[in-house]
Amino acid sequence: MTALPIAPDDRQVDEITSSTGSLRRFLHGLPGVDQVGAQERAARLATRSIKKSAKAEAIDLAISMVDLTTLEGADTPGKVRAMCAKAARPDPSDPSVPRVAAVCVYSDLVAEAVSALKGTGVGVASVATAFPSGRAPLEAKLADTRQAVRDGAGEIDMVIDRGAFLAGDYQKVFEEIVATKEACGGAHLKVILETGELVTYDNVRRASWLAMLAGADFIKTSTGKISPAATLPVTLVMLEAVRDFRAQTGRQIGVKAAGGIRTTKDAIKYLVLVNETAGPDWLHPDRFRLGASSLLNDLLMQRQKLTTGVYGGPDYFTLD
Repeated sequence: MTALPIAPDDRQVDEITSSTGSLRRFLHGLPGVDQVGAQERAARLATRSIKKSAKAEAIDLAISMVDLTTLEGADTPGKVRAMCAKAARPDPSDPSVPRVAAVCVYSDLVAEAVSALKGTGVGVASVATAFPSGRAPLEAKLADTRQAVRDGAGEIDMVIDRGAFLAGDYQKVFEEIVATKEACGGAHLKVILETGELVTYDNVRRASWLAMLAGADFIKTSTGKISPAATLPVTLVMLEAVRDFRAQTGRQIGVKAAGGIRTTKDAIKYLVLVNETAGPDWLHPDRFRLGASSLLNDLLMQRQKLTTGVYGGPDYFTLD
């Protein structure tokens, strides 16, 4: 566990975040990540096999953790409504299939999603703050956030300014997260680190702690718009960060792995990683999410195979 001078005392957090200098000293005082060790541990955990009964439970858990996502310029209200129907009833022929955690859409389609999902228990998340680049004036980012919340979004997925972070302007990144969190009101804030652009695992650890200190409810790997997106070693580093942050502050922060997770086998690897790194307290949709557009179909196909012994035909499940 990372030993850090933080306790559940807001004054200590205020001191750490009071200036760029103090924030830099804290973030660069975090223990460095053993790159080879992180990759080897993630690879070792990925080889874990699970029994058939455990696999069935894992598939249902993974389905319940999915943020079913469409983030394309060609998105239409009709496409969003169809996705919402699938989110609420992933397999219309089998009511025992759990609903997904949330749908994730652009902010101008939030009202459409909220209307379509009323009474289903499926959440609505919206990307904001100039997704996916994060390059816009703060006023525009906050206006986008406030509008999404007014339209009913219960979760906001914001992107950090990676340029500012990589330039060492941690205070700017911190203040933008704080301001966005305030603009969220009662909505939860997921902070997207875009780890593929952060270059090093040390930067991933620093960005994770920066986001948590600023008030993030979740830290998220990626926008899914660049490669690499989510990877097991990166997610391992983030899970270690939320584990250590809870040990130091008492606050439990969620993790969302997004982008490139397409198969049931991939999803189960992430669930094993969560359990073995952060612990079973994170094996819940309130604490871990899988951001995906195509993963759900494979989960449904594998679930049907376990239940009936045969795979559904290629046209059995709707395309995402």
